[in-house]
Amino acid sequence: MLDMSWGEVMVIGAVALIVIGPKDLPRALRTVGQVTSKLRRMAAEFQGQFNEAMREAELDEVKKQLQGVNDSVSSLNTNFNPIQTIRDELKDAVEKPEAVAPETPAETPAETPAQQPRGDASIQAIVEGRAPARDAPLPQIDLPPPPMDDPAETIAESLRREAEIEARKAAAAQPAPEQTDAKA
Repeated sequence: MLDMSWGEVMVIGAVALIVIGPKDLPRALRTVGQVTSKLRRMAAEFQGQFNEAMREAELDEVKKQLQGVNDSVSSLNTNFNPIQTIRDELKDAVEKPEAVAPETPAETPAETPAQQPRGDASIQAIVEGRAPARDAPLPQIDLPPPPMDDPAETIAESLRREAEIEARKAAAAQPAPEQTDAKA
């Protein structure tokens, strides 16, 4: 702390012994020790309070940043409602065929309503927020056929091509071997 060597401490001790005297020296050293410990305690307390104030200032700043992020996220959440979006799309999909139906000439259906699939009714029930009837069949959805290629073969072919490219790069990076004379 004060950058004193042992020699300097010995000189100070000898001067204190001569000035204070051997009888009062222990009491004086005890008092100096107590004052030093009080000073250290006060310095540590001040430093702790200062560090705490700095942490609080940083925490306030972080809290403000988090509040800003929370506000922006909450504004996004109020504007984004995936369930309502899906309901609206399903409702539009169900209403569009109904709007087209009156324009076509009225024909008698070959099947009775009991024989027709009830997929549209289940979709309508979902759009309206109700649970579809359990006995209602699901509507038929046309899906594209799955890819005919085997994924393992596709990956193997891709790896083969990459290995060929790496081999070409390695061959191009190697210097040509020097020709030596065999006459030696």
